[in-house]
Amino acid sequence: MDEHKENIQTEDVNVKMSNTREEEETKPCDRICPEDPDPQVSPSQSNSDFSHPVYKEIALANGHINRMSKDELRKKLADLRLDTRGVKDVMKKRLKSHYKKQKLLQSAAEGGPTDTYYDYICVVDFEATCEEENPADFHHEIIEFPLVLINTHTLEIVDSFQEYVRPELNPKLSDFCVKLTGITQKMVDEADTFPDVLTRVVEWLRERELGTKYKYAILTDGAWDMSKFLNIQCRLSGIRYPQFAKKWINIRKLYGNFYKVPRSQTKLSTMLEKLGLKYEGRPHSGLDDSRNIARIALRMLQDGCQLRVNERIHAGQLIPVPSSAPVEGAPPPHGPHSRT
Repeated sequence: MDEHKENIQTEDVNVKMSNTREEEETKPCDRICPEDPDPQVSPSQSNSDFSHPVYKEIALANGHINRMSKDELRKKLADLRLDTRGVKDVMKKRLKSHYKKQKLLQSAAEGGPTDTYYDYICVVDFEATCEEENPADFHHEIIEFPLVLINTHTLEIVDSFQEYVRPELNPKLSDFCVKLTGITQKMVDEADTFPDVLTRVVEWLRERELGTKYKYAILTDGAWDMSKFLNIQCRLSGIRYPQFAKKWINIRKLYGNFYKVPRSQTKLSTMLEKLGLKYEGRPHSGLDDSRNIARIALRMLQDGCQLRVNERIHAGQLIPVPSSAPVEGAPPPHGPHSRT
C-alpha cells in the first residue's frame, strides 16, 4: 500500500499533522549530523562525547573511504568478504560501518564507547480499505495486521504474525482494494474484528517477552500506519490507542538522513533498488511489504545505521522525536481498552 498511502496523506483530516512535518522529511536532520558530515560516527546512548580517541580514528578512516572510487570500494568490500551490492554511497556506508564496528568492539573491550540497539525491532505495515479515488469523508479500516520481528543482535528475521481483519463501517471491499492488496472479500468476511485481532497481537508480543525481558521498538515505512490507520481504526472500534505503538521508527526518514537522499528516493521499491535488493513476494501484501521493509532495516543495521525511534503520536498529533532524546524501548503491551 506504499504509493497509495502517499496519495491519502493529505486527504484524511482526522489526524492533526505537525507544521514541520514536510520540512522534517525533506532534509537531513541537523541534530543527527550537526557538524560532522558522517552521521554514522555516533556515540551510544550512554556516551555523547566525541572527544574519545576512537572517534578520531574512525573519522580518519572515513576520510580515506570518502576518497575511494566505486571500483576500489567494491574490491575492498570483496577482500573483507562484505556485500558488494548497492550504489557508491551505500558501499561507502557499508565499509565505514565495518571499520567503525571493529574500532568500537576494541573500544568496548577496553571500557570505551560502544553502540547499542534495541534487542528486537517489530516491523508493521497495515493494509486498509480504500477506493481508487477516496472521498473526503472516507475512513480507512485496517484489513491486514502483519508483524515481522527482527533480532538486532543476529541481524535476522526471526518470526512473523499475520491476520486479516473484518471491516465494520464499510464491510464490502472495493474492486480496487481487492486488486491492489490481493485481499479478497472471503478473507475479511471470515476474519475477526480489529479488537479481537489486536488482542492476539498483544498475546504474540507478550509470548516473546517484548517490553519485559527484551527491549524493542515498532518500525514502519512512513508515518501513516500508526498516526493515521491505527489511530483512525481505534476510534472506529471504540478502543484506546495502544501505548506500545505511540512511538515508532519511521524508516523512510532514517534512510533519507543516513544515505543522504531526498524524500523522493525513500519509497519502498526505490530503497530496495538503491541497496541492490529486489522485492520479494507480492507488492501491497501487508506481510510481504513488512518482510521487505525488514530487509531494508537489516541492511541499514549492517551498514552502520542506528535505528531508533524518531516519531510519536500525542493527542492525535504526529510529533518528531529528536535524535538527542534518550533511546527508550516500547512499553510492555497490554490488551485493548474501551475509550470510555
